[in-house]
Amino acid sequence: MHTTISLITGASRGLGRNTALAIARRGGDIIITYRGEAEAAQSVVAEIESLGRKALAFQLDVGDTTTFEPFATQLREALREHWQRDHIDHLVNNAGHGDYALLGETGEAQFDRLVDVHFKGVYFLTQALLPLMADGGRIVNLSSGLTRVAFPGYAAYAAVKGAVEVLTRYFAKELGARGIAVNTVAPGAIETDFGGGAVRDNPDLNRLFAGMTALGRVGVPDDIGPMVASLLAPDNRWVTAQRIEVSGGQGI
Repeated sequence: MHTTISLITGASRGLGRNTALAIARRGGDIIITYRGEAEAAQSVVAEIESLGRKALAFQLDVGDTTTFEPFATQLREALREHWQRDHIDHLVNNAGHGDYALLGETGEAQFDRLVDVHFKGVYFLTQALLPLMADGGRIVNLSSGLTRVAFPGYAAYAAVKGAVEVLTRYFAKELGARGIAVNTVAPGAIETDFGGGAVRDNPDLNRLFAGMTALGRVGVPDDIGPMVASLLAPDNRWVTAQRIEVSGGQGI
């Protein structure tokens, strides 16, 4: 049976970590990237290996496009050394950061970093890795429930995520000839350390988002990771070019 190899960016913590573990529990091998938390990344690798799967971690700043070609070379060498293969099956563009400010208070450097990480990085990292993607593979881009429900202070963040949703449809169209399915997963408010842990650690904000949600609570990582893993499974081979919101019915 073919063992899948999934590359997940920004997987040393939060939703990326949860997604990596969910895929591993389903029998997949994992390659994760991290920006600065090497120790946390190696902890994720150890957890995956404890499940009987192979795992590697590489440092990568998805906001710096100059690193992408060297990373692709490093990835190719690792695939040949550890798997005797030339291709990954799945790419999950998860890496990101929360940076929120009202319209009148958003700085240009703050805005540019959001674009570089969440949009430009997704575009050009995917481009750099296309030669290493298996035909019939999958790409999942992470967006946000905030592209559908407007909330003050999230304009720039939500706008770049909206750009990723459009990009996803174009990726799906262009890569369809190779049998590669491309989708967006848009989480609602989740209890993680994302954005400084605002939803997790601020009781008022937590209650506010919970009150906006049909299921009456905010999400946790276990609501997202297994869903992304299921989207990569063979049963979902006919799902592509879709925005799939996983928010518990936030803002309906």
